[in-house]
Amino acid sequence: MDFSKNILETIGNTPLVKLNKIVAEIDALVLAKVETFNPGNSVKDRMAVKMIEDAEADGRLKPGGTIIEGTSGNTGMGLALVAIIKGYKLICVISDKQSKEKMDILRAVGAKVVVCPTDVEPTDPRSYYSVSKRLADETPNSWYVNQYDNLSNSLAHYEQTGPEIWKQTDGKITHFVVGVGTGGTISGVGKYLKEKNPNIKIWGIDTYGSVFKKYHETGIFDENEIYSYITEGIGEDILPKNVDFSLIDGFTKVTDKDAAVYTRKIALEEAIFVGNSAGACIKGLLQLKEHFKPDDVVVVLFHDSGSRYVGKMFNDDWMRERGFLEENVTKAEDVIKDHIDKQLIVVRTEELVSHAIERMRKYKISQIPVVDINGFVGSVDETDLFRSYVADKNVAEKPIKEVMGKPFPIVKLGTPIEEVSKLFTKENDAVLVDLENGNHHIITKYDIIGSIK
Repeated sequence: MDFSKNILETIGNTPLVKLNKIVAEIDALVLAKVETFNPGNSVKDRMAVKMIEDAEADGRLKPGGTIIEGTSGNTGMGLALVAIIKGYKLICVISDKQSKEKMDILRAVGAKVVVCPTDVEPTDPRSYYSVSKRLADETPNSWYVNQYDNLSNSLAHYEQTGPEIWKQTDGKITHFVVGVGTGGTISGVGKYLKEKNPNIKIWGIDTYGSVFKKYHETGIFDENEIYSYITEGIGEDILPKNVDFSLIDGFTKVTDKDAAVYTRKIALEEAIFVGNSAGACIKGLLQLKEHFKPDDVVVVLFHDSGSRYVGKMFNDDWMRERGFLEENVTKAEDVIKDHIDKQLIVVRTEELVSHAIERMRKYKISQIPVVDINGFVGSVDETDLFRSYVADKNVAEKPIKEVMGKPFPIVKLGTPIEEVSKLFTKENDAVLVDLENGNHHIITKYDIIGSIK
């Protein structure tokens, strides 16, 4: 009978799949190493086993111990599988930018999840680096994995992933392209491949807000490059020991929007449902296309499953809120179509200023049209009200008609967005759209900005 003794024996030997439509403009054979076929649905299963086995071997991890790690989710899943099979407890420290699906999955496999803020320095006591270390110091019989500096991470890929790719391509691989986070995959695979053939090029995919590309090119760790970004699983604001820059031939950076858009394209054009870093890798691959020749064999690694991003990159509302959804916004109706059913909030001329303020607070809005029995006769916005209050502390009890400004311009549903945009001035912060059924809707500057692609 052919069976595995436990789920850990199914890790590795993931397929290499030819990409077609999405890389049509690349004049080379492009193959994807699809790591979602691992039982934990990511490449991180490989190094999770290796790190734990090495820690057991040298006594850092003792029977019945607690494993503690800061993770973007995938390493935590790999560690959870090993912890279940081997009888360890697991605490995963995760940043709040990671998808809810990742957090829920970790809890489902028995991990305790501690969530930390993203927008803090690595040395901040609230960062997931600092919290991980603190929990390791406070928890009896515990072991802090530290995948960033734990060299068993890259060793796992030197021993497993690299040899698999070499064998699957019959040694014909010419380029390896992969997202860089902890650095374990690119360094382990890169080391093995360059030992086999020094001419193989190793390319890292980085993201804006990360320090890797500039550091590789200049040797400068530029803190000005560090800022919050959306892309998950790649990029860093530190230099992990697992990143061996001497093995990397170059980096290319990919924007959050491009990473998200291409994550969806992979599913739609190749029927491969993979995660956010895969989208970044494909866009990065396209940015590097001038480096590839017809006889080249390019391998790109897809880190994890798209199932971990169904509430983010695969959610239209999430994409639209960030301006990532590729929609053709040309008319006023395109701007408001996703909230056209919402009621227009108004205030009447004889109502008090306090009523308008209360409505702004309740509905979290900044502009309100003013009406009387004849229709729209004015407008108020938070700036006007603030100035009025500074001039007269009793303004809250005055009628709206005493402080209101000019009424907002009104346009038709089919008005071109360029014409709508021209109506926004220093004196005017909103435009009304005639819905042609007796009702109106409002467009603000933020709606216009949100429609910019």
